[in-house]
Amino acid sequence: MLLFWAFLIITVTCIFLAIKKQKPILLSVPIATLITYAVVEIAIVPAPFLDTVKFIFSLK
Repeated sequence: MLLFWAFLIITVTCIFLAIKKQKPILLSVPIATLITYAVVEIAIVPAPFLDTVKFIFSLK
């Protein structure tokens, strides 16, 4: 639940700053944060990285 609130705060802050400072590049920060989180979670699995990614995408 803590991660949810952290991502929510990051997202709201970036949207607010992007509107206030008129810098749309700030909208990429939440996306980069989520991608980084996903890569870290995949890397934590005690199997080889590529095997883990193949397994995740082979699930139906």
